[in-house]
Amino acid sequence: MSSRRSAPALTRGAGFLALWSLVGLAFASQFYLSSTILGHSVTWSEALGASLADWYVWAILSLPILWFARRFPPDREPRWGTALLHLAAACLCSGAYIVLRTLIGEASARVAGESTSFGEIFQPLLARTFPFNLLVYGVIVACSQALSYYRRYHARTVQALELEKHLAQARLQTLLHQLQPHFLFNSLNGIASLMYRDVEAADRMLVRLGELLRVSISQTGAQQSSLRDEISFAAGYLEIEQIRFGGRLEVRFAVEPEALGVAVPSFLLQPLVENAVRHGIEPHARPGRVEITARRDAEWLDITVTDNGDGLKAEAPGAGIGLGNTRARLHQLYGPRHSFVIGNVPAGGCQVRLRLPIEQASAEP
Repeated sequence: MSSRRSAPALTRGAGFLALWSLVGLAFASQFYLSSTILGHSVTWSEALGASLADWYVWAILSLPILWFARRFPPDREPRWGTALLHLAAACLCSGAYIVLRTLIGEASARVAGESTSFGEIFQPLLARTFPFNLLVYGVIVACSQALSYYRRYHARTVQALELEKHLAQARLQTLLHQLQPHFLFNSLNGIASLMYRDVEAADRMLVRLGELLRVSISQTGAQQSSLRDEISFAAGYLEIEQIRFGGRLEVRFAVEPEALGVAVPSFLLQPLVENAVRHGIEPHARPGRVEITARRDAEWLDITVTDNGDGLKAEAPGAGIGLGNTRARLHQLYGPRHSFVIGNVPAGGCQVRLRLPIEQASAEP
């Protein structure tokens, strides 16, 4: 367990050291090239050693700077007070850098057998590097703030995606809770009325009801299914309705084979065909018709559900619970990348038109 915990820390430490080594390497290259152009005799090893000594000191100082930047972020109120704190911290870090770099220079001189004092190294460093050190402090704080902004943005994005996922799941569960009572009440009433007139039809209706309930229970956690499954489920529901209406309901399917494998939201068609039956067919004694079409159009899937009832009335513009829930689910899943239109057809009746982006189902039966 301890080795697992130490592995990320070692990785972060190695990355931290590699970052400052790359900065030192870059400045060593610049120092070596500029010295060569100006005619100064500086070897690559001397340039690299001096540069790494500079930036490894900053690597050490960056640790308290990063802590201070997290403790007092630049956007902390009051802004002027925070700015003064960071100015004081920058001056302190600049002085600390000069002292540490002086000690390193003095130790290097002693190793090389040279005689030099602390002051002889300190004074030139103070004059040459103090303003630059303030800039380095500012860059470290700016990088810390940018990383903090990115982390917060990433966290908000992940949280938003999780909320969308949970909301879509809640929409689906709400839809299922609305559909199953309709299945049961309508179908059981139909079975009860057929038991004394047509036992065979009642038996077929009971079998189909059991199949639909089994499918609805087994798919409660799936956000998507193939259009083939949705067509099959809608066909089973409409078959129950055909038995209940005693042949008064005609059902037509016009589905392109290329569209069957496209992924669509689970239980997409059922509330649409139920709405067509309840509002377009059930109120009348005359024969009724429900037609479902689906076809691929480049990167889009076009679906229509049409009935030959009286159509939409001005006081009820198709804003029922089932259709409203379906509209909300589509908006949640696709955003602006879809179309949901409901309206009357010239020949009489109501039509729902869907246009969804093409997504292949993850698994096809």
